[in-house]
Amino acid sequence: MQASADSTKMDCLWSNWKSIDLLYWRDIKQTGIVFGSLLLLFFSLTQFSVVSVIAYLALAALSATISFRIYKSVLQAVQKTDEGHPFKAYLEMEMSLSQDQIQKYTDCLQLYVNSTVKELRRLFLVQDLVDSLKFAVLMWLLTYVGALFNGLTLLIMAVVSMFTLPVVYDKYQAQIDQYLGLVRTHINTVMAKIQAKIPGTKRKAE
Repeated sequence: MQASADSTKMDCLWSNWKSIDLLYWRDIKQTGIVFGSLLLLFFSLTQFSVVSVIAYLALAALSATISFRIYKSVLQAVQKTDEGHPFKAYLEMEMSLSQDQIQKYTDCLQLYVNSTVKELRRLFLVQDLVDSLKFAVLMWLLTYVGALFNGLTLLIMAVVSMFTLPVVYDKYQAQIDQYLGLVRTHINTVMAKIQAKIPGTKRKAE
């Protein structure tokens, strides 16, 4: 059982590593396609309904493939060649998920869900008062964020941040770590003062 859990964790870590490569623009072409597609999708959703966006995307894809199929058919007729279906390689490509792949993704999802549920239980049932207070402050700040931005705007901002902040941090890591250290020290000092004034909030010695 332990060996299976460790194997699942390794698979999930490997998936995260590939995602990190995407966010750090290790493959510029692949990252650009994913980043551009996500932005196009979310900006489209700000103007049209989900059904309309899906329909327009499907029509655009069909228009491209049908036009290319007709073009290749005419070209083959003019040149009197028989190259076959232009999408033959893609039609014969294996696209089904194997049982092992489905099991791997299911195990990863289960691992993330269980970890999230345990952490939320710890915070909401106040296992550690200081951590629960931090979480409460975060939720309070998010009420102001939610009042300023709608869900789609936040998703767009999150996508842009995901694909830009890691690169910026990688380039200016020393300076950012210095400022983050100052902020972390200030927050820890404030939380220590609060912890000292509230009975029963002192952490147990490790």
